[in-house]
Amino acid sequence: MSVKEADKNFVYDPSDPIIMADPFPIYDKLREEDPVHWSPCLKSWVITRYSDVRDPLLSDNLSVNRLTKFYSNLPPRQAAILKDIIHYLNLWLVFRDPPDHTRLRRIMRHAFTAEAIVQMRPNIEEISQILLDRIDRNAVNKVDLIGDFASRLPAYVIMDLLGVPRDMMDDFKKWSDDMSVFIGGARNSLDKYERAADGCQKMAAYFQKLIKERQANPRLGFLMDLINANEEGDTLSDDELVASCILILFAGHETTTNLIGNAARLMLEYPDQLNQLLANPDLIHSAIEEVMRFDGPTNALVRVVSKDHELHGKQLHEGERVFVMVNSANRDPRAFVAPQVFDIRRQQNRHLTFGQGIHVCMGAKLSREEGRVALQALLKRFPYMVLDPDDTPDWIDAMVPRGMSRLPVVVKPSH
Repeated sequence: MSVKEADKNFVYDPSDPIIMADPFPIYDKLREEDPVHWSPCLKSWVITRYSDVRDPLLSDNLSVNRLTKFYSNLPPRQAAILKDIIHYLNLWLVFRDPPDHTRLRRIMRHAFTAEAIVQMRPNIEEISQILLDRIDRNAVNKVDLIGDFASRLPAYVIMDLLGVPRDMMDDFKKWSDDMSVFIGGARNSLDKYERAADGCQKMAAYFQKLIKERQANPRLGFLMDLINANEEGDTLSDDELVASCILILFAGHETTTNLIGNAARLMLEYPDQLNQLLANPDLIHSAIEEVMRFDGPTNALVRVVSKDHELHGKQLHEGERVFVMVNSANRDPRAFVAPQVFDIRRQQNRHLTFGQGIHVCMGAKLSREEGRVALQALLKRFPYMVLDPDDTPDWIDAMVPRGMSRLPVVVKPSH
């Protein structure tokens, strides 16, 4: 019996609703009993220990270029459906290895400056208040915190950043959601290729038009900075600009929505931690870092084996897909003291939520800033908010993102 056949005795089904809601018990089991696990249902390796997740992200044993082989193996009809989305995804920074990745990152860093992020804080605060005012004006005390707040705030922030009118929110949300069923690894969507292709085509067409308009009529802002970004005479091509805009909107919206939603849920599930944060708002920085460690917005990162190698006695072969389980690594007792304890005062917190090495997330500073502003504004406005006792959250059915599509809460003006 081969190693992979033996692994079939260990049942890990990420589409199980119980595992979707709370994957951490199975992660604990995998870390201790089978840290390099072959999943028959995923047809992929699942790696769960901290050092085994961190170290490959710093090595060349794994590649981010996971789309080329996938696309080349598709039947002609499916390949035709996905032609446009694969074209743009292959231009994303996150799917490119050096030297292409090095070139793109050097150019894009001229737009992603620390100063640009700091300048966005007043806008984030304004959007937070607008959304909370809408909830406040609603006579109904029961609120879906994702739909009414957590998903809208980062979407508006990124749309403002790129110069997209806020009234395009519903369109961009649908296009982004349609792409997510493919990119995020949705398990139970039968039409995910058609939806993803349609969402990408519509988003690409919008950004093509917007970029041409901005090139013809320049004005200050992030999009203009991206268009003008220059590294020793090298700039982004028109297709790379469109791809970068799609990436910024898609990734910036989804990840931060999950961060805000997970943060709010954890604070309500752990009232002792909530009370500490309400009493000492300066804890917001360590609180957001602990949310990202304890139940972060990125469940896994996807890689492809670029060269044959062995890990914990398992042979990983070139071309095989690997899920490096970030949320499992972030609760590894080999790396963290009392990892199962949610502690917003935690000091040693080298979580892997935003990746490691050359592919560390460029938008990490913006996502952190949005998370801090959003959570503080939410708790200040509704300090007596509670989870809806008559309802439960709906979890996203996907391998890569970790979050909810709906979070029912009850907002209260007082005790």
